[in-house]
Parts: sequence; C-alpha cells; structure tokens
Amino acid sequence: MSTNKELLQKGVKYLTGALPLMFLGPSMIYNAFMNQHTNWHYLVLGIGIAACLGSMFLIFLGLKIIMKGIFND
Repeated sequence: MSTNKELLQKGVKYLTGALPLMFLGPSMIYNAFMNQHTNWHYLVLGIGIAACLGSMFLIFLGLKIIMKGIFND
C-alpha cells in the first residue's frame, strides 16, 4: 500500500492555492462592511464572498485528492 506521490503533490497545490483566499476573503468582507458609505460596497462584498467560497471549494478538492493519493482508490 504505497502512496501516489503525483496525486499528493496535486492535492497540496490545491491547498496552497486556497491559503491566500482564506485570508483575502474575510478581510475583503470586513473592508466592505467598514466602507458602506461608498458605491463599491456591494462589489467588494461579492468578491470577498466569492473568495471565501472558492477557498472552501479548493480545500475540499485538495483534501479529496490527497485522500485518494494516500489510500489509492
């Protein structure tokens, strides 16, 4: 029962892609709520929410690929 190193590397790439989005999304949402007096409030809020959802998707996909690489499905 050996691990598939190519799948492991691919999963880690997805997780490293999700790492900046994990910090960028909440900070953009906070910025949007602090600047509600501007016209760009809804655009920044939408981008922040999309970044958070993208981060969750990439984390799920990365962990799924890592599990597949470890257990050789």
